[in-house]
Amino acid sequence: MRVEIIPCLKDNYSYLIIDDKNNSACVIDPSEDKPIVDYLKNKNINLKYILNTHHHPDHIGGNKNLKKIFKSVVVGFKEDYNRIPEIDIFLKDNQIWRAENFIAKIIHTPGHTSGHICYHFFEDQLIFTGDTLFSLGCGRIFEGTHSQMYESLEKIKALPEKTKIYCGHEYTFSNSKFCLKYDPTNKKLIKKISDLKKKIDNGFPSIPSTLKDEMECNIFLKAKDQKSFSKLRDLKDNF
Repeated sequence: MRVEIIPCLKDNYSYLIIDDKNNSACVIDPSEDKPIVDYLKNKNINLKYILNTHHHPDHIGGNKNLKKIFKSVVVGFKEDYNRIPEIDIFLKDNQIWRAENFIAKIIHTPGHTSGHICYHFFEDQLIFTGDTLFSLGCGRIFEGTHSQMYESLEKIKALPEKTKIYCGHEYTFSNSKFCLKYDPTNKKLIKKISDLKKKIDNGFPSIPSTLKDEMECNIFLKAKDQKSFSKLRDLKDNF
């Protein structure tokens, strides 16, 4: 499998997971349909599945048109069945979802929303974290609690450190400022920021990161307990 990053809206990322053997693809969180349609039709790839991490409009905006154009199957969390447009398959926590050559474990990660899930393509060592985990950051807590978000991040931290992190937004440079303020002597963070600037200056996305990288540099993943995490999350909300 290969992953193509599709920039959408202002700072969203949608992702195409492409099976070149079958000339088919899944899309993760289609914010809008046009850039995804343009890529797929140019490459003559068939979009088989639409995978949503959560129900926010900037993650499901392309569902209806993509389903109409490609006759795709929409996949999402069972408890969000009434909030994800056109949903066909209802997923459960810890379920292994298999379709053709695509295989992912579903990880329920409440906090940002109550029904947020991540898709862990464990055979390829990839995880699509939506708005739960960002590079050098984590999502705002809208429907859940600090405790839920902390536990959700702990689930992700338990994965193999080589796991590549594909998140929902290009927030890395902005997030780096907060991390540096509260972790100013972290040499690995300082190097990551230097490398990040080079990427951005050359027009490349900061994504993917790796779990190892995030555990060394992301101040939210370095929090020792829920109390310290909650304090950091509140500080970030007003940063």
